[in-house]
Amino acid sequence: MVQTALWRELVRASHEQDHDWHVLTLATLEGERAAARSVVVRQALPDKQRVIFFCDSRSAKVAQMRLSPLGTLVAWSPKLAWQLRLEVDLQVADSGLEVTSHWARVKLSPSAQDYLAALPPGTPVDRYTPERASREHFAVVTAAVTAVDWLELHADGHRRARFDAQGARWLAP
Repeated sequence: MVQTALWRELVRASHEQDHDWHVLTLATLEGERAAARSVVVRQALPDKQRVIFFCDSRSAKVAQMRLSPLGTLVAWSPKLAWQLRLEVDLQVADSGLEVTSHWARVKLSPSAQDYLAALPPGTPVDRYTPERASREHFAVVTAAVTAVDWLELHADGHRRARFDAQGARWLAP
């Protein structure tokens, strides 16, 4: 029941910009350190245990994911009083049918400009001048969820559960 409810919230987050989980924190490895940044949930697939987000294929996070494809997505919802941690295997695609299909929808939205920058993210510039390039740097990241750690904070007592290959179980909060 908890697992169904949290996936329902992730699906809502992919459609509702004001949902607390619309923007998640993604942590990956950058050498010996953790690197964290925000990503927008574009699609949640409960039946496949997948979360999809987009990025610029030239970004540092893509290089990190290709070098070490393990990551963690973290979310907090004050409305639900839920913390969610998803352990994920990350796969980056910057070509192929899936990318083309997603781009067909994105290119019609204002967020298309986010993936059309002439320079890679983080490139030093003397001054900001918006320049646009082609969609060749648009990438789709599939985060395959391997484990879920869910925490609910409640005045009557906190609850915590873990869902992974060993099954579902309650944990001490």
